[in-house]
Amino acid sequence: MTTLHVTDLVKDYTVRSGVRRTRMRAVDHVSFELLPGRTVALVGESGSGKSTIAKILTRMETPTAGTVDVRLADRTPVVGSMYRRQVQMVFQDPFASLNPFHTIEHHIARPLRIHGRTRGAAQTRERVLQMLERVNLTPAEQMAPRRPHELSGGQRQRVAIARALAPDAKVLIADEPVSMLDVSIRLGVLNLLGRLQREDQLAVLYITHDLATARHFSDEIVVLYRGRVVERGPSDAVILDPHHDYTRLLAQAAPDPERLGRVDSGQTIDRTLIDNSRCFNHFSGQWERAGMPTQDRASQERTSA
Repeated sequence: MTTLHVTDLVKDYTVRSGVRRTRMRAVDHVSFELLPGRTVALVGESGSGKSTIAKILTRMETPTAGTVDVRLADRTPVVGSMYRRQVQMVFQDPFASLNPFHTIEHHIARPLRIHGRTRGAAQTRERVLQMLERVNLTPAEQMAPRRPHELSGGQRQRVAIARALAPDAKVLIADEPVSMLDVSIRLGVLNLLGRLQREDQLAVLYITHDLATARHFSDEIVVLYRGRVVERGPSDAVILDPHHDYTRLLAQAAPDPERLGRVDSGQTIDRTLIDNSRCFNHFSGQWERAGMPTQDRASQERTSA
């Protein structure tokens, strides 16, 4: 079993405007942990820093500050090629993440060969067929020689999940894995991820802007606003009892059949007044300073106590 700890993650980008350069902070001292068999949902609108965090965890981006610590069950640090094998990502767009020129078998066999999980063509093909069956793409013998354009969006995303798990990954970064799919098949893909998580004791980071699926699929929700964590806690607590104005705004924007045709007067939240300097922690039941290093925040809490 593998755990992933993120501590005070910071990511700055340089923005040019003519000859001037300014710094834009996309992620500001974000901390959380991914544990085996549990799912943490990162929730927020576009531009809140969710995908930047995913890129840092999969080493597509380098953090400006902070640490990402991945360890095995015996506390052995996961580094180098082992890190790339243990931490894998399922991308948002199943139509763009698969090469249209290669077969489904090629997409799953490639990580098996790169990470040395199989030897020889026969063993690799056997493992490919097993992975296809695990994600309910059957009969596997008929699915393997097909190309991505012959599959539906839901089937392509199942291939992407099989590809991510092929090297025996234990930490899965799912970046809005169902947002590009038809509503009718989203639940099937989420249930598949849930089953695979239970079978393999995966630690999952589920990135989404959809509060409904976040509550259904995750154990903990971390709400991001403008790069900072503004609310965190158990899924039901965050959804049913939101404290931060931004979380309430997300809840109001979520579709609700019971509100159909009815406008709630006097409850509109002004976005210009939303403050991202505070975070409500449902675990402690207290407000905390957002965008502050963990040590400084803990010291401030001790002083105030």
